[in-house]
Amino acid sequence: MAVAETRDGVLDVPIIDISPFRTEGTEEDREAVARAADHAARTVGFMQVVGHGIPQGTLDAFTAAMDAFFAEDLAAKSAYRCPPGVNRGYTPPKSESLANSLGLVSAADLFEAFNVGTQASDFPGLALSEADYGTNIWPDTPGFRPAVEAWFAAAGRVARTMTRVFGRALGLGEDHLAGFTGHSVDVLRMINYRLPSVDAELEPEQVGMGAHTDYGIVTVLWADAVPGLEILDGEGRWHPVGPAPGALLVNLGDALARWTNDRWVSTLHRVAAPRVDGVLVPRRSAAFFHDGDVDAVIAPLPTCVDAEHPALYEPVTVGEHLRAKLAGSRGGALTEGADREAARLSR
Repeated sequence: MAVAETRDGVLDVPIIDISPFRTEGTEEDREAVARAADHAARTVGFMQVVGHGIPQGTLDAFTAAMDAFFAEDLAAKSAYRCPPGVNRGYTPPKSESLANSLGLVSAADLFEAFNVGTQASDFPGLALSEADYGTNIWPDTPGFRPAVEAWFAAAGRVARTMTRVFGRALGLGEDHLAGFTGHSVDVLRMINYRLPSVDAELEPEQVGMGAHTDYGIVTVLWADAVPGLEILDGEGRWHPVGPAPGALLVNLGDALARWTNDRWVSTLHRVAAPRVDGVLVPRRSAAFFHDGDVDAVIAPLPTCVDAEHPALYEPVTVGEHLRAKLAGSRGGALTEGADREAARLSR
């Protein structure tokens, strides 16, 4: 499993303007974007994306909707809780441990969340399973659904733009990865770090969200400009990363790392209990996961395998991969077969 690199102890998360892929950019401009993305994907697995085209008003309405829902009392929010096997609805604080998805035992994470995603009904005629494409449930919070649906659509456009950038960066053509994403399992996770009092004692090793890699192709992340997100480098050191003004953080998931035979990095990251000047503070984020078609086969691409770089992974479908990971993070079962990812935490 490839790891994030540092130069002179510094982790560089580059800023990339993707506007040439949103407009009729020149071939030269698009190629420059693809080269920059390839470098980021090989070295750190994260990038700051600007020129994404999402209006500020869309973000403002979305964050207001998040705030309104998470401000409700726990009993009201818990009415929208789903069973662990259903990746939709409300997740109370301390009910998940993301490190379980690496096969590791850890304290329960502090965050609470609300998930929506693509549904079987979004793809009529394909007879997709509700187990993979669950039906969304919507709280009665005024204005919540339209604001969240608008952000879901906007973040999805960014994710699909990034798959075009990545296809070009891999020399496969901008439309190549679209062949794996015609009925993609997409999930938007709205996250609130619902913390105890500012002077509370946390459990040993307890964090806002435990160490994990993302599971799919690409993640599009909006986050408050509050400390918390940290990336693990190849020496076992955690580096804080915050969003640049107006930027979205984009990172690669396990599926793309496996397709590229670890040429590209699915980076281990976590969210530390957010503190400013040593005091616990609120923090919000929203992660859009673009995971691929449930029946797409993840296996190293022929262009990423040769005598010097034999295939590192056995083929697995997106659905099989996601179900194993979610059984760990949401269901409490330690994920098997994540040895390559987990080994990085012991460096």
